[in-house]
Amino acid sequence: MAASVVSLASKLTPFSYSNSTADSPRKDSIPQAHPLSLLPKCNSLRELKQIQAYSIKTHLQSDIFFMKKLLNFCTLSPSSDSMHHARHLFDQIPDRDIVLFNLIARGYAHSEIPLQSLILFVEILCSGLIPDNYTFPSLLKACAKVNALQEGKQLHCLVIKYGLNADIYVCPTLINMYIESSEIGLARCVFDSIIDPCVVTYNAMIMGYVRSSEPNEALSLFRELQAKRLKPTDVTSLGVISSCALLGALDLGKWLHEYVKKNGFDRYIKVNTALIDMYAKCGSLDDAVSVFKGMSFIDTQAWSAMIMAFAIHGCGNEAISFFEDMRKGQIQPDAITFLGVLYACSHTGLVEECFSYFSKMRDEFKIVPGIKHYGCVLDVLGRAGRLNDAYKFIKDLPIDPTPLLWRTLLAACSIYGNIDLGKKVIEKIFSMDQSHSGDYIMFSNMCARAGRWEDAKAFRRMMKDRVLIKVPGCSSIEVHNTVHEFFSGDGTKIEYKELHEAVDKLVEKLKLVGYAPDTSLVFHHDMEDEEKEANLRYHSEKLAIAFGLLNSPPGETIRVIKNLRICGDCHSAAKLISLVVDRQIIVRDIQRFHHFIDGKCSCGDYW
Repeated sequence: MAASVVSLASKLTPFSYSNSTADSPRKDSIPQAHPLSLLPKCNSLRELKQIQAYSIKTHLQSDIFFMKKLLNFCTLSPSSDSMHHARHLFDQIPDRDIVLFNLIARGYAHSEIPLQSLILFVEILCSGLIPDNYTFPSLLKACAKVNALQEGKQLHCLVIKYGLNADIYVCPTLINMYIESSEIGLARCVFDSIIDPCVVTYNAMIMGYVRSSEPNEALSLFRELQAKRLKPTDVTSLGVISSCALLGALDLGKWLHEYVKKNGFDRYIKVNTALIDMYAKCGSLDDAVSVFKGMSFIDTQAWSAMIMAFAIHGCGNEAISFFEDMRKGQIQPDAITFLGVLYACSHTGLVEECFSYFSKMRDEFKIVPGIKHYGCVLDVLGRAGRLNDAYKFIKDLPIDPTPLLWRTLLAACSIYGNIDLGKKVIEKIFSMDQSHSGDYIMFSNMCARAGRWEDAKAFRRMMKDRVLIKVPGCSSIEVHNTVHEFFSGDGTKIEYKELHEAVDKLVEKLKLVGYAPDTSLVFHHDMEDEEKEANLRYHSEKLAIAFGLLNSPPGETIRVIKNLRICGDCHSAAKLISLVVDRQIIVRDIQRFHHFIDGKCSCGDYW
């Protein structure tokens, strides 16, 4: 150990230490480097401990400045070992101040043991040290990391006690702590209590709304930020671009793209990646490709975003081609990259390719599959009708299957009408979760299609007894920079009289080219066919498409977003509408995009 330190020290500025009281060093003294000059050369905890040992020889072990440097090294890239040593160092310092605690709290917050910062904080308070505005951000980050809401609320009280509830460092982390704990309302209360919020605070709240899937609130805050003439940052751009992606608001997204370029934010990789994602989710794959090709440097995240863009648009071969180009460019794929590839395979029926890339992910790239990866493999088997293989796959998983995985298999059973297997699957689901209304509805509909009306009614009754509410179908469309929402059944409302008439006329035109409402999709045994047809006619997808046709010029693409999977009847109708009105219609449902052109859909009726 000593030899390596002396070797390193010999290359640095000499420093002599002597116990002699003489002005000049002893003749036999060996020039040595000052321990502080060794720290910049330190690359590991082992070397740090060597320097620390060397510092004892030079009597620096009680020097506060030097000890801060040692603590700082341990906490910059914290591991369990480095934080253990940091705590050992901290305990050896006799006159500890709040700055030293802030260093170690920061390390704990970014480590695998974040709550240790709170345990030490209690000791610090008992010792009489007063926390400052650098103390609470680390503690709040620790709470956010493990969703420690109650501890976070206690810290909030202390923030108020010490008069830091308007501090520019504390408030954003306080807001983020509540957001991580799914308390967006409390986060907004903190935000509203700030008299003059800065752009960092706005960013925290905007990103919170994005993560909570409340894009309209995020955009409202962005407009408020602009009105106050606060200068936005790249983080602001990420938030508002992501909001447009959630809304599917292409026109607003294009305006934001110009705004991003005007403010120079397009030089950031993350912003360009968000633009790719936004254009893909707004149905403009060409614009996503254009952003991708215009990037000067493309990292793994950008490649992954582009692969996923092709995947959700049903372009499986293009997604695979991009993945191979990525590998040729020596860019290392990650778990998200492979999720995009597997997703592309599952939505285009590429069964063998799916298994090939799944094996490559595990064996060649040593990436441990997650629930979503297993879900893609399960999905591709189910869609291909290999239900027994899918059941065996989920039973043999090295992890416990989640209700989501079982629901993937239940959906496949529904497609192929396999009630026997479906019954086994739904029993598995109910053993873990009985609160999801979609499970009852899906199995009830399976029974109804098979004519097993008593079983269908029993599941509907069970759903009612458990006070579970069916999620209503909702479709949205952006017209003149405003997003309009429609719910199934809205066409019968008085205020939608014009829309009601437009849908009626449209359906009559469709019937002339072969459209026949698929009343088998309305699972009510005691309902007449006319009633079933009326039920189908005013589904939210048809209402949104009709509204788009009424309020846009001929030839313009209609873009609709659906909160659930598009139903079979609306899918058939949309194909014919694209033919009759000679327009492209793009529908984004909960699973993928459907591009309807000239009476055909990009999914090839495989969704």
